[in-house]
Amino acid sequence: MMQRRRYLVAYDIRESVRLRKVHKVVKGFGFSMQYSVFVCDLNARERMDLLQRLTDIADVRIDSVAIVDLGEPGDPRPFTFLGPHELLPRTGPTIL
Repeated sequence: MMQRRRYLVAYDIRESVRLRKVHKVVKGFGFSMQYSVFVCDLNARERMDLLQRLTDIADVRIDSVAIVDLGEPGDPRPFTFLGPHELLPRTGPTIL
């Protein structure tokens, strides 16, 4: 069994068609915190699949995607919230 890591995925896509496609792909891998910010619990294979799908859609000359490793799934320490927010998932992916 492959170990999962929690990733923060954020993107800035400059064209609306690509933006919708990227949003749909990332939504299939994780939990939406804000429109373009997601938390994804992924194993190595899932992370590579996500990267490949995003590479196929994004125009890397002008679009930006950040994937930040936050450590073990369920560890709340990397997050500090101000104001209302959704509860983070405790474990597991929502990969479609």
